Amino acid sequence: MTDPTSTATGTFTIRGWDEQPYAEAEGAPKLTHARVTTAYTGELDGQGTYALLMVYDQADATYTGYERFTGTLGGRSGSFVLRLEGGFSDGAARTTWTVVEGTGTGDLAGLRGEGGYVAAQGEPEVAYELRWRL
Repeated sequence: MTDPTSTATGTFTIRGWDEQPYAEAEGAPKLTHARVTTAYTGELDGQGTYALLMVYDQADATYTGYERFTGTLGGRSGSFVLRLEGGFSDGAARTTWTVVEGTGTGDLAGLRGEGGYVAAQGEPEVAYELRWRL
């Protein structure tokens, strides 16, 4: 029997963003690395820390990374890791999340899930959705 899926919603704000290029070449896409900290409210309540690797092609970008969330999900305390995949185009970042299996701790041990968000450039709070099960 499988566990029912719950949906967590709320918002997050970016508290810190440190992005640095690590490979640039004339006429080639720029590669950067960003370290980001976030604060979550809603059914996810806590802090996130993540790193992104990005490829810029003109004004657009694609990225991948990992985020550790620490706090509560649906009233359960612990932490877990999200794999992030996405892209930035037309003034918005579109990101999909997948919970990395085996990374849940505390009351979140065994967590599985997926979701994501769309963040318009300059938006102070970003709405998220995480479909999850234990």
